[in-house]
Amino acid sequence: MIKKIPAVAAGLLSVAVIGSAIAHESENPAVKARTSIMQLYAFNLGTLGGMAKGEVEYDAEAATRAANNLVVLTQIDQSAMWPAGSDNASDPSTRALPAIWENFPDVSAKGQAMAEAAVAMQAAAGQDVDALKAAMGDLGGSCSACHKAYRAPKD
Repeated sequence: MIKKIPAVAAGLLSVAVIGSAIAHESENPAVKARTSIMQLYAFNLGTLGGMAKGEVEYDAEAATRAANNLVVLTQIDQSAMWPAGSDNASDPSTRALPAIWENFPDVSAKGQAMAEAAVAMQAAAGQDVDALKAAMGDLGGSCSACHKAYRAPKD
């Protein structure tokens, strides 16, 4: 019986953690879709960033794949993923600030800058680590420019 208590406690903790994660997931399909896109950006940027920082050994093929993925992601028509009223004031699962919809032309320009930086990374990623590092600044900067202006900080 004593051995079962830790197992039961672990099981209850798992249910609580999963329940908490589900509770923080949006019910809005548009928010779910754009969150998924952002996770894919982060995954591929993590591959490139790890190489640029020297945390991961440079691999031309892996870098090229990640850069190609970013280009494809920036080409997806995301317009349906950003409906008015899908901000953090109305949906606590998102960090998108209401200011996005107040200045959508600026958001679009920042998205275009990211697409251009992704194309530049695509050209650089497979060359060598120095070319990748050089392209990383503009790519990371394009992400930061939008996030600083239009994303709420983490709690």
